[in-house]
Amino acid sequence: MGGRRAPDQRGVSRLINPLNLSLPRLGPQFLVGLRVLCNYNRDEFQFAAFRASVVVNMVDAPPVSKKEDSAVPVRGHRYLSSKSKTYPNYWLWALLSLLLAGLVLVKFAQDDAGIMMGTWQPERHDSRVSTLSPMRLSLTLSTLLTIGASYAASSPPIVDLGYAKYQGSVNNKTGNLEFLGIRYAAAPTGPLRWREPRPPGSTTDVQPANVQPNMCWQGLLGGQPSSPFRRESSHTRRQESGSPQSSEDCLFLNVVMPAFGKENLPVVVWIHGGGYFGGSASLYDGNDLTPQAGGNVVSVVIQYRLGVFGFLSGQKIHDGGVLNAGLLDQQFALEWVQRHISKFGGDPSRVTIWGESAGAGSVIQHVIANDGNTQPPLFRAAMTSSTYLPPQYAFNDRIPEQVFHDVVDQSGCSSAPDALECLRQVDVSTLNKVNLNVTGNQFFGTCILVPVVDGKLITKRPTELLRKGRLNGDALLAVTNTFEGTPFVDSNTAGTVTTPEYLGNLFPELTKDQVDAGAAQYAALGAPIDQARAIMAEAIFICPTYFLLHAFKNKSFKGEFAIPPALHGDDVLYYFTHAIVQVSTPWNNPEFVKNFGQSFMNFVLAMDPNIKWDSSNTLPQWPRWTEDGRAETVFNKTEADVPVFRSVQADAGLLSRCDFWESVSASTAQ
Repeated sequence: MGGRRAPDQRGVSRLINPLNLSLPRLGPQFLVGLRVLCNYNRDEFQFAAFRASVVVNMVDAPPVSKKEDSAVPVRGHRYLSSKSKTYPNYWLWALLSLLLAGLVLVKFAQDDAGIMMGTWQPERHDSRVSTLSPMRLSLTLSTLLTIGASYAASSPPIVDLGYAKYQGSVNNKTGNLEFLGIRYAAAPTGPLRWREPRPPGSTTDVQPANVQPNMCWQGLLGGQPSSPFRRESSHTRRQESGSPQSSEDCLFLNVVMPAFGKENLPVVVWIHGGGYFGGSASLYDGNDLTPQAGGNVVSVVIQYRLGVFGFLSGQKIHDGGVLNAGLLDQQFALEWVQRHISKFGGDPSRVTIWGESAGAGSVIQHVIANDGNTQPPLFRAAMTSSTYLPPQYAFNDRIPEQVFHDVVDQSGCSSAPDALECLRQVDVSTLNKVNLNVTGNQFFGTCILVPVVDGKLITKRPTELLRKGRLNGDALLAVTNTFEGTPFVDSNTAGTVTTPEYLGNLFPELTKDQVDAGAAQYAALGAPIDQARAIMAEAIFICPTYFLLHAFKNKSFKGEFAIPPALHGDDVLYYFTHAIVQVSTPWNNPEFVKNFGQSFMNFVLAMDPNIKWDSSNTLPQWPRWTEDGRAETVFNKTEADVPVFRSVQADAGLLSRCDFWESVSASTAQ
């Protein structure tokens, strides 16, 4: 998790030399045209590899001194046009190789010592050039093509962002260009803890963008048998030792773009999940998305502050810092996309945001951000996979305040005159031990350091704003898994759990009457452990998805991923086929993988999964979600391993239970 990956290098495995040419005479007239490619000094031409920025931008090279002539040139970086385009123009490099070949022919005419360095005196060698054979010329051109193309492949392009220049790499499996670890904000350390993200400082050096960035500090999923926030609870905290190999300096993003000459492409921005306490960009490879879009998408994967670093709240944070720092990081990254994605071939007016689990929950936050009126707009469409909506309290409610005081106490700042300033001085490793303790101490399968209603970015509870139709974005595609809740319910409690007890632990602010009403909703759904799994699945993941669908009305599509076991997160490996553990999909059926993955990219391209770029895609018509039709597409398979794609009506009983959860959303803080 979060390991560094070596930069990808793409060698030149195939070069075609269609040029079997015979030139009758090459002399000064031909070589004068190569002045921009060579060091020129009176009647001598020194052949040396020039900085690629000079070649590509066709900047006329000034005369150089004899000392510079004798020096071995250092391979330079490749800047791509005045508009900072970043695709490698291999045709231009092939042309460059041909031009350089003309100069090298002169050296062949003089002697056979080599092809990389030489001098030419026109008055002595003009006649010898005219006698070169077609075979020797063809061999020379082929050799130079190989050298030039190899140089191009080994010197990936640079993009100039104004504050820094980043040099990417070519993925040797896909041929796409990767820019890994681009800094989009300053390090949120020291005095910048719990502050709004700031622009990164400027640097003049070219930054390599060929390794995965540091992860943000990671926390834990709650693992306790009861919630410490139940009013009758006397639960004590456990201590954790150790911490993940992460960094507080982690506000980076990755960009993957097609390699050849495409502009104004749709953009997909992936927000990773992990309960707002874990996850990183390194787990998700944008190269997986490009082929699903026919090479017509630019992908961006972002990181944001997590756990206590990104979602600590309370009155003190409000007064002396910033609430929802992790969400503000995400918004800052989306603003970065608007400013810079055109330099990577993307169209900032055609951005789709997409996330899974807490990433999908983050999508909800940006849909309702700024009362649903973020200006200028940061995206045109949204996609959610397993929308995650835990209790989202007001920043100064009882539970956020208790969490803040727990962090202060465990950090040794309880007696400090300014608790927040003291926290900013705490060593990062100490603070993350507190982070691990606080996050891991929660009720099994839950997270406590999550977004809050801050009165500014998030003005009201999500369900309240969705009900009023206050939305950013014009279209939605949402997918849930059939058994979302199973991994988040302790199977060891199968013989002891009761539904009312489970409800009280999951939503500590429910009244007794509401708990009883909730238990009645699930009484017919099997044993208490099955009821608990259904409650977790529906209240936290599935019903919030339907709340989103209702808000987008006739501009949305709903899917259900049912491939067994259809647990939370199982769908991820079917669009990020190398995600997390870098293994193949659990059910590696080519037709299913293609149809399912392409549906998301079709939506990114056209805001409609039914507008297909691939004519071989066999997915039937995906119906729109409407208040009258309430149709969704189920992705499943038969026992004989035959893909199943079918349209169904949403389950009436499920929708009724979602109505219940919406009716008590003030108490569940959703």
